[in-house]
Parts: sequence; C-alpha cells; structure tokens
Amino acid sequence: MNPVNYLYLSALLFTIGAAGVVIRRNAIVVFMCIELMLNACNLALITFSRMHGNLDGQIVAFFTMVVAAAEVVVGLAIIVSVYRSRHSASVDDAALMKL
Repeated sequence: MNPVNYLYLSALLFTIGAAGVVIRRNAIVVFMCIELMLNACNLALITFSRMHGNLDGQIVAFFTMVVAAAEVVVGLAIIVSVYRSRHSASVDDAALMKL
C-alpha cells in the first residue's frame, strides 16, 4: 500500500477530530476527539518514519502514546469532578467554576 494513503487517512482523522472539538460541547466527546487527533499525528509520524527508513518517528509516537495515557487519567478525573459538582459534562458549564 502506498504511504500517501496513510497520510490521507491521517489528515482525514485529524480533520474529524478537529471538527469534533470545535462543534461538540460535551466534555467526553471533546476529549475523545483530542485523542483521535493525537492518533492521527501518530499515524503520520509512523508513516514518515517508514518512508525514511529510521525509527525516530516510531519512538516519538510511542512517547506520544505514553503522554496520551497520562492525559486520559488526568482528564477523566477532571471531567468526573466537574460532573459531580455541576451534574453536567458540558464544556460551557465548566467555565462557571472560575472564581
């Protein structure tokens, strides 16, 4: 399969994720769209790494997945905390928590 096809898929996934972040107001959906954008970037990194024949992109993609896993833990804890205090997972309601 041609590596350009993987790059097209990566661009499509990133566009879907960016549109989801902009359009949706539910915090969990926005969170999943951010993860989709990170996975699209990982796909592009691995594609370029395979095109050039080195492992640098794959190593960076691995570290990106590690950071994304930590982001999931912290992000879900924040979303659960906001949901418990406001009984809503809306992004607009989270702005009301400022002092």
